[in-house]
Amino acid sequence: MSLLVTVAPHLPFVRRYARALAGDQASGDGFVRSTLRALAAGEQSLDPELSPRVALYQVFQTNWRAAAFSPDSSGQTGNVDDDAGARLMRIAPASRQAFLLTAMEGFTTSEAARIIGVDFEAIEDLILQAQRDIEAELATDVLIIEDEPVIAADIEAIVQELGHQVSGLATTRTEALAAAARKTPGLVLADIQLADGSSGIDAVKDILSGADVPVIFITAFPERLLTGERPEPAFLITKPFEPITVKAAIGQALFFHPRRAAKSD
Repeated sequence: MSLLVTVAPHLPFVRRYARALAGDQASGDGFVRSTLRALAAGEQSLDPELSPRVALYQVFQTNWRAAAFSPDSSGQTGNVDDDAGARLMRIAPASRQAFLLTAMEGFTTSEAARIIGVDFEAIEDLILQAQRDIEAELATDVLIIEDEPVIAADIEAIVQELGHQVSGLATTRTEALAAAARKTPGLVLADIQLADGSSGIDAVKDILSGADVPVIFITAFPERLLTGERPEPAFLITKPFEPITVKAAIGQALFFHPRRAAKSD
């Protein structure tokens, strides 16, 4: 199998990672091109013991380490032209890499450790540091739309543990709209089937018509949102859920949403 065939399916995602890491598209794409040139010239090779995706990111990471922070590197002063990019630049480089690889690119901690070139304990420390930095950066008001009291309480506890403020708890579409009208949330966590038979999807649509906020759907019926007939949500968690999954989704949703209503606003 040729090198191009091997790496082609993974290139869009490496470009996404590179752009987030460097701070702008031009610099990120430059690092990807240099990685491909090194592979094509035989200067570096994919580790056959790793999956092609992990191996490609590992080679990219090697090039990034060698060049990203050298005095003449374009990645050093990339044009950070969006909120998420600016926030990424404020996180220490190693922690930023660990966060992006696990939270955005979906690698396991073991895979991220192989890519970055550190041991398992070190990668866990890096991820924890990134999470602390992110939580401090992104504290906001959260609206929870959930009609099951026990589940709502669990979600509320997770939100508060992350340092956010719960601005409202709603069990119906009407309650959700009233809560959003009282205080515009910075994040919405919503079920899709509510207490009175109303729809959390409709509630979210109404809220988004007046505010640009990230939304995470938490539902036992994910198939209702994954029909391919309408734009599908970026963040969808299936019940029953693990707290760590909700925490990761909250961090990603807030971190990469271009506009948010933060406490400090």
